[in-house]
Amino acid sequence: MSVVAFAQLLLPDSPYAMWVRGELEEYLRLPDDGTRVEVVGGEIVVSPAPVVTHAVFLAHIDRPFTRAAVPDPSYPWRAMQGIELDLVETGDGYIPDLVIVDTEVEERALAGDVARLHPHDIAMVVEVTSPSNARQDRRPMFGRQVKPTKWNGYARGGVPYYLLVDRDPRQPSVMLFGEPNKAEATYELLGEWKFGEAVRLPEPFGVEIDTDAWKPWSV
Repeated sequence: MSVVAFAQLLLPDSPYAMWVRGELEEYLRLPDDGTRVEVVGGEIVVSPAPVVTHAVFLAHIDRPFTRAAVPDPSYPWRAMQGIELDLVETGDGYIPDLVIVDTEVEERALAGDVARLHPHDIAMVVEVTSPSNARQDRRPMFGRQVKPTKWNGYARGGVPYYLLVDRDPRQPSVMLFGEPNKAEATYELLGEWKFGEAVRLPEPFGVEIDTDAWKPWSV
């Protein structure tokens, strides 16, 4: 089974500073095979490249946003994959599975090279868990996990919505978090669905995600 590597290294600079400069991956001498390098809670997290099924889940989430924009050019939301998210306030750097941005961000990227986005650029972030990274995507469990996760980082950065698709066979579900408390680095749970149920995202998105074909990961 793939695992996430937590690096404890003597670096020439902080992990975040090296990540921002694009030096961290090269310094770690990682293969160019889709491996992701992030800084979560100040620590280096190295994750294997996502599997194909993971990409299919993201396509299913992307699809209703694309469909909404086709008949209505004024529909303001666009989905993007594989972007780097710079959380300056926390000194972290993430690569979310998917982000939802408005057309202004898309137009700005088309007008010139944009290296990475910041929390204020994003309306919603989406993470789909894998066996290797699920703990980093979820909210910490009180009394069992004291280190901050990406859930905390997105909230502290003020990202308005966080959609978590958890494929763990022990608890397969979709959860929508919102109302971020930046001071506490927490979200409120706004909605929860089982696999097979239609995920209806509220305004300002107003789309429905079909989960009929979704399955937990294989044990």
